[in-house]
Amino acid sequence: MPLASLDPSLKAAVLAEALPYIQRFHGKTIVVKYGGNAMTDEHLKRCFARDVVLLKLVGFNIVVVHGGGPQIEHLLGRVGKKGEFIQGMRVTDAETMEVVEMVLGGQVNKDVVNLINQAGGKAVGLTGKDGRFIRAKKLLLENKDNPGDLIDVGQVGDITKIDPSLIALLETGAFIPVIAPIGVGPDGETYNINADVVAGKIAEVLKAEKLVLLTNTPGVLDKAGELITGITPREIDAMVADGTLSGGMLPKIGSALDAARNGVNGVHIIDGRVEHALLLEILTDHGVGTMIKSH
Repeated sequence: MPLASLDPSLKAAVLAEALPYIQRFHGKTIVVKYGGNAMTDEHLKRCFARDVVLLKLVGFNIVVVHGGGPQIEHLLGRVGKKGEFIQGMRVTDAETMEVVEMVLGGQVNKDVVNLINQAGGKAVGLTGKDGRFIRAKKLLLENKDNPGDLIDVGQVGDITKIDPSLIALLETGAFIPVIAPIGVGPDGETYNINADVVAGKIAEVLKAEKLVLLTNTPGVLDKAGELITGITPREIDAMVADGTLSGGMLPKIGSALDAARNGVNGVHIIDGRVEHALLLEILTDHGVGTMIKSH
């Protein structure tokens, strides 16, 4: 239905519904992981940018962490490489790392910054190399089929420390940080880090009120494909054990759980294919995904 055809009193009621949420979260930090269709569909991109700017203007501290999987796959294909994943993590050799850094730190980061600025925000793009604010070491995955055996997935990073001072400095100037998930090692090595993991750790370090992960699914689904609106860590463990949750959902769920257990009050996995999903989840009574309860 076109917005112009809505009854004015209905529009006023919608705006009024947002008031208690604005009051509750004013001055609080919300970390948003931006990815999936919301990053590739032109209309959804504009919706996302406007949501971010509106939330900033009503007094929330918004921090955006973005992925870039489809864009990385496209460029890898052009250089004759095929992406490989183990437990939802991209296997990253030196050549792939060059592509990842070019895409995430360059093209995608600047696209997101430009999108938010075009909507009237003041976005600034960063990677973890800026001010060395995301420190990392090589990540070794445990082989699920052979416990104790570690899998080397190349230049994939495990976060050792996040320095929040750079983000805090930007926020004092009313800037919106837009962060590419690239970390730096002790000797200056570049590491590709899963964007969901980066978003979760940043939310913990900033003591964020909320962590919102935009996805290409309605949220966490049960075996029958039905949306679960609220879920506990114990229920999630059972769903991982029986294979209901697997693949690319594993890092997302893992970082969501860690954030919920480490002080982030609300962790939401929402459907980025829904127009203005961010506003619906944060400023209305109508949620559009799954909320992870901390216990």
